Formats: sequence, structure tokens, C-alpha cells
Amino acid sequence: MKELNYLDVLGYATDKMSHAGVFLTVPGEPANTMTIGWGWIGYCWKKPVFVAAVRPQRHTYELIKKAGCFTVSVPTGNELKAELIMAGTKSGRDINKFEGHGITAVPAQQVDAPIVKECGLHFECRTVMNGFMMGDTMDQEIKDRCYPQNDLHELFFGEIVACYATDEEFAQKYAR
Repeated sequence: MKELNYLDVLGYATDKMSHAGVFLTVPGEPANTMTIGWGWIGYCWKKPVFVAAVRPQRHTYELIKKAGCFTVSVPTGNELKAELIMAGTKSGRDINKFEGHGITAVPAQQVDAPIVKECGLHFECRTVMNGFMMGDTMDQEIKDRCYPQNDLHELFFGEIVACYATDEEFAQKYAR
């Protein structure tokens, strides 16, 4: 395990998120993960922040609202395509995504939400703001194209309290 500066892996994580997806994981009984294909990594309130968007209809939504934390695990060496598809199309209301689906929940270092063991890059986040619903001031073209059923996302701002690689080859590439 190698600690990394979130700024050094920002481009890699954003590219993976936008092209293949990454795992957003929350604690619960059982823990739940879902695939996210967009979000933001940046700096806000003098803190490094990961902003995740979750629709209220998702099982993850109630869990993340209660949890006060989440993790984001990014595939590095293995693309985990089938696992990302499963996590993005199956509901944690119906199945335990960590049993028999090719991914393993392991404890994070600083938050209660687990990380996905098979991924090589991890962000651990403590929620500093949730409940910011998209919509009222959104560009109408975007709203019409992306939310024809008005099923808007809610934004969850998580302070990045840990960023590290468990993939040694990846860590060597991005370590300062």
C-alpha cells in the first residue's frame, strides 16, 4: 500500500470514471457498491473533495445519506468490466454484490465504508455535505437529454481523507 497525492491520480481516476466506471462503496449490512460514470475530484473549503452523484431511486442513496462516508475504488491492472456492469445494473436491495460476483469488500483505513480489493486505486471520503439536489438552475437542454423522467441526481461531497494504491506497479508510476 502506497499513499498518493490525489492530484497526481486525478487524471487517471477521471479517465476511468468517464470511460469504464469506478466503484462507489458505502457501509451497510451488507455493504453496497455501485458503478459511477461521473463525478468530480477537486478542492473545496480548503479540502480535497470527491463529489459523487447518486439518484434517490438507488439503493446506495439511503445508505450514503446515513453513512457519513464512502469510498471510490478504481480498477488499475484489471479492467473489471463484468464486475462494473454487474455493480451498475444489479441492485443491492436484491443481491449482495460482494458475494459470488468477482469483487471483495475489505476494510478501508480511515472510514467505515469498505474498498474493493480487486481495484488498485482508492479514495476514502468523509461526507462533508450531502443533500444538494440538481435541477432548478440546470441548463434545460441537459435536463431534457439526461433527465427526461426528472430523476435527478443528488450530490454528495466527500473530503478525501486517504488516497492510496494497493497495486504496486500503479503506485510506482504515480508516487512522488
